[in-house]
Amino acid sequence: MMKTTPLKTLLFLLLLTPGLLFAQDIDSLVAELQQDWAVANYELDGDAQEAAFERLIEKADIAVASNPKSADLLIWNGIIKSSFAGAKGGLGALSLAKDARDSLEIALEVDDKALNGSAYTSLGTLYSSVPGWPVGFGNDKKAVQLLQKALEINPDGIDSNYFYADYLLSKKKFEEAEKYLLKAQNAAPRPDRPVADAGRQREILAALTIARDKLKRSGS
Repeated sequence: MMKTTPLKTLLFLLLLTPGLLFAQDIDSLVAELQQDWAVANYELDGDAQEAAFERLIEKADIAVASNPKSADLLIWNGIIKSSFAGAKGGLGALSLAKDARDSLEIALEVDDKALNGSAYTSLGTLYSSVPGWPVGFGNDKKAVQLLQKALEINPDGIDSNYFYADYLLSKKKFEEAEKYLLKAQNAAPRPDRPVADAGRQREILAALTIARDKLKRSGS
C-alpha cells in the first residue's frame, strides 16, 4: 500500500472540499477587518484615525472585490465606511455613507442573517443619522424597521440593543432607551473582540448617563 504523507492528505482533502480554503481566507479577512476597525474607531483620533480608516477602506474594497458574494465582508465594508463617515461628519461624509448603504443592502440580498443580522443594525443606524431628502437619504421610518429587524434576529446582542437605544435616545424616549441600554450592557462578552466590546461599553455607559439624567430632571 502506498504511504500517504500529511501534505498529500491535506491536498486531497482540499480537492474534495474546494470551499474550505476559500472560507478560511474570508474568515481571516473578516477577523482582520474587525480588529483593525476596533483600533481605528476606539483607540485613535485626528489624523491617525483618518489615515487608519483610509487604509481600512482600501483593504475592505479589495476584499469585497475578490469575494463579492461574501455577506460578512460586505457588512464590514459598510461598517467601516459608515464609521468613517461618522468620524468625519459634514456633507463631505455623505458619499461614504452612500457607499456604506450600498454595501449593506447588497449584504442583505446575499444573506440577511449574516453576522447575527449586523447589516440591519448598521443600515438602520445610517438611515437614522444621515440627513433626509433633499440632502441625504435619511429616513426615520426605515431606520426603525431595520433596527427592530436586527433585534428580532439578535435580541440579546450588544450592538443590536445599543443602536436601537441610541435611536430612542435621539427621539427623547429616555425610559425606553434605558431599557435597551441595560440589555446591551449585560450582553455576553465576545472573546474574540475585546477592544470593540470595551469601546462599546464606554458608549453604553455614556448613553445611560444621559438617559438617566434626563429621566431624573423630568421626575420619571
